[in-house]
Amino acid sequence: MLTDAEAAALAHLDEADIGRTLLELIAIPSMTGSAAESELQHHLAGCLARLGLEVDLWSMDLPALLADPAFPGLEAPREEAWGLVGHTAGDGDVPALILQGHVDVVPPGDPAAWDGDPFVPRVHGDVVHGRGACDMKAGLVAHLAALAAVRAAGVRLRGRVAAHFTVGEEDGGIGAFGTLRRGHTGAACVITEPTAGTLVTANAGALTFRLTVPGRAAHAGSRAAGVSAVDAYLPLHRALAALEADRNRDPSPLMAEYPIPYALSVGTLRAGDWAGTVPDLLVADGRLGVRLDEEPADARAELEQRVAEACAADTWLAAHPATVSWPGGQFASGRLPAGHPLRDEVRDACADANGWAARPRERGVPYGSDLRLYAAAGVPTLQYGPGDVRVAHSAHEYVSVREVVEAARTLVLTVLRVAGTK
Repeated sequence: MLTDAEAAALAHLDEADIGRTLLELIAIPSMTGSAAESELQHHLAGCLARLGLEVDLWSMDLPALLADPAFPGLEAPREEAWGLVGHTAGDGDVPALILQGHVDVVPPGDPAAWDGDPFVPRVHGDVVHGRGACDMKAGLVAHLAALAAVRAAGVRLRGRVAAHFTVGEEDGGIGAFGTLRRGHTGAACVITEPTAGTLVTANAGALTFRLTVPGRAAHAGSRAAGVSAVDAYLPLHRALAALEADRNRDPSPLMAEYPIPYALSVGTLRAGDWAGTVPDLLVADGRLGVRLDEEPADARAELEQRVAEACAADTWLAAHPATVSWPGGQFASGRLPAGHPLRDEVRDACADANGWAARPRERGVPYGSDLRLYAAAGVPTLQYGPGDVRVAHSAHEYVSVREVVEAARTLVLTVLRVAGTK
């Protein structure tokens, strides 16, 4: 079932180098917005150059990106953002395929929850533990390994292949946004986010919201003279729960496997500044899930309407209404166009490279990613990569090297079949 070029490229996949590179990348603590995030971009630029790719490494114009009306939001502070794109040789102005991955990782959280330093990778048999192991240093390694195998086999590609390595995916997608704004595009894109052996062709969106709820301060001993902002918030919390239930009726078949496909969650509550004072302000920050194909503006309007209705039905809030704002990340939904051949190309490549038992099923996922930015830019995009998102962002994050190898083998065939060979 394989051509000579495909068999040769798969034979040149270096599994030992995959393991070494994974450990190397995890050891760079590239938290979103940190100096190490930029360090990793420069490190990866060297990797791409050694693979013979033409490299574009640039410092992004942050003020210009932040002022763009379509800017997707930002949560982590940053002083710089570096873009990185590599291109193989080949015909055509537009790459036939983009291999995309983000370099940033979330903070490790409580150090005591980890079995050792989160950025000192630990190996147990086939499994590597550490922050960023599956989300998504493993995906970056799979890209590098696939490109290295094609080069080592001496295969000449007809179309060009691009590698897009981006910053800031975890807090909105400034890296992908800036990369696309620079003019880097392609005919199709594979993002190696952790998909646990499935093919992800749709992402739900996620919008960060903030509720500011007023109260009236008073001495706690004279509580009746005040109005607790905590008490004032409670009817709003019930309204949000009812909104979540309404928005999750009859989800898309791609999302039907999830108990709550479009979750609405309040993540932080801040109220009061003194135990003996009735709190006069509560601020709640949360996340609103965006349905597939739903405009973010419509999702915002629906939440704002429910909050307004809850305020109107409450004696205190009717006269002192809560306000809604939208700080932080704003992830629209996105999906691969129905019937696009990329789905079956990646699915068949996985089966041909790893056995037909590994042929991935298709599904959507209830979280945002860079997929929606590429899809919005007219680049058909899907996700397929090593690891399981259920351990991402946790103190037990890990990935199996076998999964990285399988993903790299799939990418080798995808590259050769989508770009073509000479």
